[in-house]
Amino acid sequence: MSITPSGNPPRTGGRLRNEDAHHSVLEATAALLVENGYGALTIEGVAKRANVAKSTVYRWWKSKPALVMDAYAHETATRVPEPDTGTLAGDLTAFVADLYRIGRDPVRTKALTGLMAEAQLDPAFAEAFRAWVATRRELVTTLLTRAVTREELPATTDLDHATDLVFGPFWYRLLVAHAPLDPADAKAHVTTLLRALAP
Repeated sequence: MSITPSGNPPRTGGRLRNEDAHHSVLEATAALLVENGYGALTIEGVAKRANVAKSTVYRWWKSKPALVMDAYAHETATRVPEPDTGTLAGDLTAFVADLYRIGRDPVRTKALTGLMAEAQLDPAFAEAFRAWVATRRELVTTLLTRAVTREELPATTDLDHATDLVFGPFWYRLLVAHAPLDPADAKAHVTTLLRALAP
């Protein structure tokens, strides 16, 4: 992650293209979120790290929760692309393995558990957090829908519940920490899940 060094005067729209400023703000937010947590993150700090004016940040994001979840969604999208292996087992195994890799990254683990905690305490942040979670759920639902089309799953499959089953082990292990999140377990976990969904 490349972050523009602080210490230089904030750049304005006339000196920095909009897309560059937008990208810099997202990167700065993601970095500060990991370093200091949601509670300590401020719009002023983001603007300083991104080397842009504070008004530039407010031009695109009206609140701190919206900015934070947009930044985390940006990071997630670049790290975990939608798999398309041709089979549901392959797609889910690839997705779950990438998901479980978060457990091997203490920095990302800290950031994500912190976001979950804030979502329980701050109603404004909870709304933005749920919107981000919905995008991750939609990705899995897409994989399941493709499987129904290919007749790998029955047309009567409860896709919402099946999506819950995909994410359940991840969130439970991430928050309770009773067992590791090991990408090597992804295939076995998906096999168990698909066995339960089989007609």
